[in-house]
Amino acid sequence: MKFPVSPVRPRPALAPHLLSLAIAALALPAVAQSTQNTDGSAAPEKLQPVLLTGNPLREKEPVQPSLQLSGDALTLRRGATLGESLDGLPGVAATYFGPNANRPVLRGLDGDRVRMLSNSGASIDASSLSYDHAVPVDPLVVDRIEVLRGAASLLYGGNAIGGVVNTLDKRIPREPAQGLSGAAELRLGGAAAERNGAVTLDGGSSSWAWHADVSDRKADDLRVPDGRVRNSASDSHGGALGSSLLFSQGFAGVSLEDYRNDYGVTVEPDVKIRMQRQRLATAGEWRDASGLFPRIEWQASRSHYEHQEVEGTGEVGTRFKSRGSDLRLQAEHAALGPVRGVVGLQWERSDFSALGEEALVPGTRSRSAALFVLEQYRSGPLSLAAGLRQESLRVASGGDAPGAEEARFGEAARRSFKPRSLSLSAGYALSPSLSLQANLSDTQRAPMFYELYANGVHVATGAYERGDASLGLERARGLDLGLRWQEGGSLLRANVYQTRFRNYIALDATGASFSNEEGETLPEYRYTGVAARLNGLELEARQTLPRMAWSGAWRLTLGGSFDAVRGSNRATGEPLPRLAPRRATLSLAADDGGLWSASLELRLAARQNRVPTLDTPTAGYGLLRLNLARQLRLGGYDALWYLKLDNLGNKTAYSATSMATLRDLSPLAGRSALMGLQVRF
Repeated sequence: MKFPVSPVRPRPALAPHLLSLAIAALALPAVAQSTQNTDGSAAPEKLQPVLLTGNPLREKEPVQPSLQLSGDALTLRRGATLGESLDGLPGVAATYFGPNANRPVLRGLDGDRVRMLSNSGASIDASSLSYDHAVPVDPLVVDRIEVLRGAASLLYGGNAIGGVVNTLDKRIPREPAQGLSGAAELRLGGAAAERNGAVTLDGGSSSWAWHADVSDRKADDLRVPDGRVRNSASDSHGGALGSSLLFSQGFAGVSLEDYRNDYGVTVEPDVKIRMQRQRLATAGEWRDASGLFPRIEWQASRSHYEHQEVEGTGEVGTRFKSRGSDLRLQAEHAALGPVRGVVGLQWERSDFSALGEEALVPGTRSRSAALFVLEQYRSGPLSLAAGLRQESLRVASGGDAPGAEEARFGEAARRSFKPRSLSLSAGYALSPSLSLQANLSDTQRAPMFYELYANGVHVATGAYERGDASLGLERARGLDLGLRWQEGGSLLRANVYQTRFRNYIALDATGASFSNEEGETLPEYRYTGVAARLNGLELEARQTLPRMAWSGAWRLTLGGSFDAVRGSNRATGEPLPRLAPRRATLSLAADDGGLWSASLELRLAARQNRVPTLDTPTAGYGLLRLNLARQLRLGGYDALWYLKLDNLGNKTAYSATSMATLRDLSPLAGRSALMGLQVRF
């Protein structure tokens, strides 16, 4: 198999004063209203839903930095992938392995350090193994996305050392149905000439509810300012059925979903991935206000994931399979004076196999069990919380298959780990409008199977990768300090954080090389534990402007955000790879209080010069986006029409968080227009 040679790309400079202007805008004395949407567009006055992820006690203002997208804000921000939908929010970037494989990056951490959840349950796939593996989620059928920035390992395990992304839908109904309701959405256009559609239906009665959804997405090769990105077309579809029994003290439900995605692997001109996942899930809740445990929740799932990497000749080169299940029990105990808390158990298991010429890992089995407890004390303006999680985890390699032509993985082997996580948090309301938060965490993560047992060519990274079966636990100690100020039409959020790693498992160059059958020489990389540090800053600001005579009934909202993350190998001082540069966003949103809304957004990224030795700097950029939306009544139903105009200046831009093997081959999308219509009934 041939490896691509990256063309030399232009390095347009970003005028320094543009970034300075964006940062200065954040110094405005007041910022946005509490009902402001995360994408910067104005929103009608309504209460935000209570955050579910990492918030088992249903606190209205969780201490941990978080964000959520729902309603029209989510509709207008949805992209082709989960990573694209979230990229650009404070502290959130994306891996961007072309337009089809795009995983969220939280505070500079990605892969197995960011936990992907589906309705708060495990999402079994292969997206953390390689950057060209997509997350099996269609954002069109997602009802809400919740993001926790920073360590969330207490509730979700060591794999949440960087944070959590949780996609929520109504596939398992949790509330009684009010007759028949649902939505239908159609989207056309964009830089990839997308043709997307989805329908969701909900129905039932006071004691029984059901849900159904179906989606379909087709896209051509992505258009960029100087042409098109090769082999970037995609064709995906999915559907789900779910039902629940509802009673006065809770619910119990089940759902079945199927998702398939055929997409091009941009790093190679003629290889496509055929992915499919089936997932069976169940969830329930029992409430008894007078009992020892007022609320008991459970959820379980079983997933079958498979994808084939198909050569241009139609031959299947490599087949990846993952079979996994998870079970989670969580109980809130009765209040002990001012103290409330939850205790929980979690089990997970997965079996992974990779068969074919590019199988860089052996067949593996992973098993884990965990016990966690979280206690919270609240008195007046003060809130304190402490938690502990203890895990037991086993990772086993099947070694070389019997009769294997090439012995690379050795004999069968097994490793056992007992990671634990501690967390302390505090919140204090200085006034009704101003509060302070602090989070302290000490987290351990067990190495993944590929970090232990990899031994083969990895086309996505353009390297020969070797695991280290002797790796120990990765440990991270983190401190996060936050401030939130909200008064009238103004809101300010600020967070500063530091995470220090011991035995940070990094993929480092060894200096050796490997020659494949075609005579190409590839660099050798090995998973190694190093000391590392991440520092960061996140700011978000909005201000509803006073009404002017010339603005009439229109309400104007000025917004801005800024984030920066700096990561280093503490032993050598070398930067950690693929970190987002300093980024800023300026936005102006307008709405007439009922029918029309619009937002103009300028996204700025500085040049990323802090890169490892074998990477190259990435130029900065400024991209302009315009959204228009109109509330309608169609045939007696509520509807939303919208138009998204992206990269109005048709600027060539590259993502610093992309793999170096792909970055030059796949710039960000060029100028595009996408129109959509959503009908709700």
